[in-house]
Amino acid sequence: MSGEIEFLRAIYVAFNWREIETVLAALAPDVDWPNGMEGGRVHGRSAVRDYWTRQFALVNPHVEPTNFKIEEDGRFAVDVHQIVHDGSGKLLADQMVQHVYTIHDGMIVKMEIRNPES
Repeated sequence: MSGEIEFLRAIYVAFNWREIETVLAALAPDVDWPNGMEGGRVHGRSAVRDYWTRQFALVNPHVEPTNFKIEEDGRFAVDVHQIVHDGSGKLLADQMVQHVYTIHDGMIVKMEIRNPES
């Protein structure tokens, strides 16, 4: 499990630094990803890139993992402190969420977002 945790930690660092190509390289080509801003899901690396491009034009999210655990089905649940500002710096969200990852062959194939109560 420690290898996957370090892998996920590196993904969060790259995301926060907006090293998007680094993050996309860790995703399976047909990744299933949540569209946390607009709702629904996007599929594939280019759809995730397009989603993030739209997202970063409107808001500045920062996500900091605080806890990692493996679920019974083998997925990785990450408790995340999420802070989101708008383009002018106004705080829009400061909350805890949970990101749940399905990882196969060293690549993220699916990510889900849970509210802490879920």
